[in-house]
Amino acid sequence: MDINDLRIFFTLASLACFVGIARWAYSRNNRVRFDEDAMLPFDDEALPSQVERGQK
Repeated sequence: MDINDLRIFFTLASLACFVGIARWAYSRNNRVRFDEDAMLPFDDEALPSQVERGQK
């Protein structure tokens, strides 16, 4: 086993990790969760400082 075999192994392992993360991010099961999380900056129901003081 030489250095080129290690490079090939780590390249394939990196590709597998990338494909796994991409599949997780674009899976249909996570769509609702990610859509809700994307709207969090626009949620004006209560500011964190008002929640701490008990105001709403």
